Amino acid sequence: MNDPIRPPRPDELDPIETASRDEIAALQLSRLRATLARAYDNVAHYRRRFDEAGVSPADLASLDDLAGFPFTVKEDLRLNYPFELFAVPRERIIRIHASSGTTGLPTVVGYTEADLDTWAALVARCLRAAGARSGDMVHVAYGYGLFTGGLGFHAGAEKLGCTVVPASGGFTERQVRMICDFEPRIIAVTPSYLLAIADEFERQHRDPRRSSLQIGMHGAEPWTEAMRAEIEARFAMQAIDVYGCSEAIGPGVSVECIESKDGLHIWEDHFYPEIVDPETGAVLPDGEPGELVITSLTKEACPIIRYRTRDLTRLLPGTARSMRRMQRVKGRNDDMLIIRGVNLFPSFIEELVLEDPRLSPHYYLEVSRPGRLDELTVVVEAKTDAGDNATRAAAGRDLAGRIRSQVGIGSEVRVGEPGSIERSGGKARRVFDLRPKE
Repeated sequence: MNDPIRPPRPDELDPIETASRDEIAALQLSRLRATLARAYDNVAHYRRRFDEAGVSPADLASLDDLAGFPFTVKEDLRLNYPFELFAVPRERIIRIHASSGTTGLPTVVGYTEADLDTWAALVARCLRAAGARSGDMVHVAYGYGLFTGGLGFHAGAEKLGCTVVPASGGFTERQVRMICDFEPRIIAVTPSYLLAIADEFERQHRDPRRSSLQIGMHGAEPWTEAMRAEIEARFAMQAIDVYGCSEAIGPGVSVECIESKDGLHIWEDHFYPEIVDPETGAVLPDGEPGELVITSLTKEACPIIRYRTRDLTRLLPGTARSMRRMQRVKGRNDDMLIIRGVNLFPSFIEELVLEDPRLSPHYYLEVSRPGRLDELTVVVEAKTDAGDNATRAAAGRDLAGRIRSQVGIGSEVRVGEPGSIERSGGKARRVFDLRPKE
């Protein structure tokens, strides 16, 4: 039987996790100066961009001076495909990861041996903050391969001294069998796929609440407090938010701490965060919502300077750790839909779906323009015990009414039978924009 979840003891933390803000800032300034110099001296793209902006690494006298340096955006990675942003010779790169490239050339990142050591240590720190400890078994259901999720959590769990089950994504029936047979304490998986695993438990007439799982490490897609409540109710576990992006390092940039679960503490000894106005790029004060910008402080192979993540959040003071927190990501700039002049994030529809006990958390949105106006269709499943036609129809009408009253637009809602929406073994696709390209 697994022991109760406990927060790490003070002697189990890295000293920097409880350092003073002055100590953290001093370390950041030292590491930031070294990172800017490494990028300028070794990456032609950064040297050109710094020169065009009229700045040099020597201009950084304080952390506030970083605001004068140019942003890096995803298109910069594509324009320098595949290896032009490497700051070390290609021969020193011992691993390469990349995005899927579904919207163009993939974005490629490389890692030196030191980078992989840093990454593993950061993911281990995340697992420890969530209540994991040496000897725990960790079921990794993130995808392996070029995606950073699977291998990132794998290495971090091993670094912490855990037993790793490298399940990867998909083969949901087998996932359930391994969880039941191996009895892992922790699962690392996207929140949407964990709910698909819960569905498979129930299809096999197994109670997910009686499984060995106590801690879930969930990231790689925006998710809501309503989905957290759904996961925790169905599995009797703690669902922990973890954040990362491959351009920064992969998973391991920030995590919720088990003792507070009040936002994700950013590992500020390795990443310098800023929040900027999505429209103007102006730096916003802590507490103001905007777009997260990340600068790496310790990466050798691919230092990233003021990378615009497109993730929308805000910075808050530290609680369980000295380092600042980021609020749960509510969506991305490029996920926001504009329908008949109304701004809409898919996560808001998710909250409305999960308010209804007749509806499952499996859904997607279709946006079309059959005539002059945009049309929104919400496709969602009924829960198993609410699958008759009359119940589905009533749930659809009610959801359409909540969308109209709270969002301000009309929509068509199609409520399908349980299991009618295809499950993804990785990130769930929530939006299908069928409108003609301008």
